[in-house]
Parts: sequence; structure tokens; C-alpha cells
Amino acid sequence: MTGQLSMFAVPARERRAGKLPAPACDSPLRLQPPAGLYLGTSSWSFPGWKGLVWDGHYAPETLARHGLAAYAALGLFRAVGIDRTYYEPIDVEAFAAYAAQVDDGFRFLVKAPQLVTDAVIRSDTGQGRAHNAHHLDSVIATERFVMPAMEGLGQRAGPLVFQFPPMPLEVLTEPARWAERLALFLAGLPRAVAGRKPIYAVEVRNPELLTPRLMRLLREADVRYIIGLHARMPGVARQVNALRALDGCASEGDYVPSGPVVVRWNLRPGLRYEEARSRYFPFDRLVDEDPQTRQELAVLAHAALKASQPVWIIANNKAEGSAPLTLLRLCEEMEAGDQTQSPV
Repeated sequence: MTGQLSMFAVPARERRAGKLPAPACDSPLRLQPPAGLYLGTSSWSFPGWKGLVWDGHYAPETLARHGLAAYAALGLFRAVGIDRTYYEPIDVEAFAAYAAQVDDGFRFLVKAPQLVTDAVIRSDTGQGRAHNAHHLDSVIATERFVMPAMEGLGQRAGPLVFQFPPMPLEVLTEPARWAERLALFLAGLPRAVAGRKPIYAVEVRNPELLTPRLMRLLREADVRYIIGLHARMPGVARQVNALRALDGCASEGDYVPSGPVVVRWNLRPGLRYEEARSRYFPFDRLVDEDPQTRQELAVLAHAALKASQPVWIIANNKAEGSAPLTLLRLCEEMEAGDQTQSPV
């Protein structure tokens, strides 16, 4: 417990200086998105956001420990992605410490640990080196992810994300078999925790797994499919077609979501993560704008909000160069079609 909470303790030198992260005074991000729209970034510890998110320059460690409250105070951000849980599970006290830094309307989108989502155990370079015996283990997922997240975050819990990294060939040659294993896994997760129903969501990184069978079993399990925009995956339009199948909608005509919409805008096609990091660092401007994706997501978000379904859109710096500016441009795209925003 002490180790998990220590990341939120104020270092002595910072207490003496009396200088902790604060939101940028003249930030264009001081907007109020429409109700039900939860926009956020993948983490928040980026010094390059000075003047846009932060009022000054802070070290990444300082932002990781103490930047969340300032981030959440800007208005535009009503959500954030917690990615560290993918690499190592955290306990209920650590989740509660996050929740204590934001208001009641804020939501956390949290990734399940690779301990249960990765089919293989990987080397430091990402290469699979052994079979993962805990892959799709619902008992471990419940005890080390679902329960701590739901109990620690309380009403601030957003979608619980099971992001499945690129699968080995033996899985891809039999996607139906893996889908059946996934169905059993999802059936083993709790339907309610402390009186609250978790929002479970699945993201895949292999287009071969994006099948009608997968959408059917997700519908039967009451689990949402995540539109995961990544170099390996098709664009918005094809993944919206998967959502149509999930929601039992006709393949033609306007799509009206019948459940929450979750989008993770991760990486521009044609780039690897390291290439994108080098190209876009320090993440203070848009380098490779993607107006088509932005417009398609705006249409999808409008349709969901009109149907009274919540929308989560989490942007990564590696999508266009700067996640906050990506979300700001998305809001401008939405506003162009529907005047629903007002200054804070």
C-alpha cells in the first residue's frame, strides 16, 4: 500500500518551492464538452504541453505524481486513460488515490494487465518467448483488475479495457476458437461490483479477429467493442461497421449506437510507436493532421449522444502529434455541425 501511494506524495523540494502543476491560464482547452462526451488523453505526464495544459515547465515525474488535478481542471478533459495498469496491476488504494484528485463527473478508462490479455510472455524487445498460462484467466482478471479498479475508482470508473496485443499465428489461424475462449472469459467476470455495473470493452490489434462471430459474442456478453485506431487496424468506417453488427443495425443507413461508444485513437498508420515518438516529440503541435478520421469520429460521437449513449474518446500523442490539440480539433469539428459547446 505504501509503495503504491508514494507516487502521490509531494517530494520535499517541491513542498519547499510551493510549486505544483497548475492548468495553463489562457489555454484553449477551457471548454465544456456536451454532457455524455468524455474526452481524454493516454496519460498526462508530458512537459511539452506547457502553455496548453500546464502553466509552466514541470518534470515528467512531477506531472505523473501531481498533474492529474490540473489536467482535469481545464474543462475539455473529462476522462483519462490509465495505461500503467497494462504492465503491472495496481491495488485499490492506488486507484482510490487517482479518484481523489478529480471531481465526480470525471471518468477513468483503465487497461487490464497484459498478464491476462497477452497470449504470450514477451521479452524486453516485445518478442513472444513463451506461452502465457494466464491468458484469458477470468479469476485473475477479477481479483487483480476488476475488483480493485471498481472499488477504488467508485463512480469515477469508466470503461475497463481488455486490449489484446498482436496474437501469435496459431491464434490467427483459428480465430473462432479464440473467440469462444474469449466468451468464456467474459462470462467469468463479475456483472456488478459494489452495486455498480462495470463497462467492459474489448480492443484487438489483429484485423483477422474482427469477425461477425466476435461481434455476436460481445453482444451476448453485453461487452462493447473499442474502435482502436492503430497502424495494424482498419480505419473508422470499417470498425463502425463492426459496431453496427454488434448493435444489430442494418449495414446501410444511419448508425444509431445502442450502447456506449469507446474510441482509442492511438497511432497514425504507417508509423511504429518509436518512430512516432521521435517524429512528434515534445508533443506540442499537430504534425500529421488526419481530418478524415476527425470528421468520422465527430459524426459517430454526434450519433451516440443523440441516442443518449455516452462516448469515450481517448487520444494518444502519436495519433497526430499532440493529443490535447487532437481533441481540441475534434471538438471544433463537432461544433461546426452542432453548436453544443460553451466556454467555462
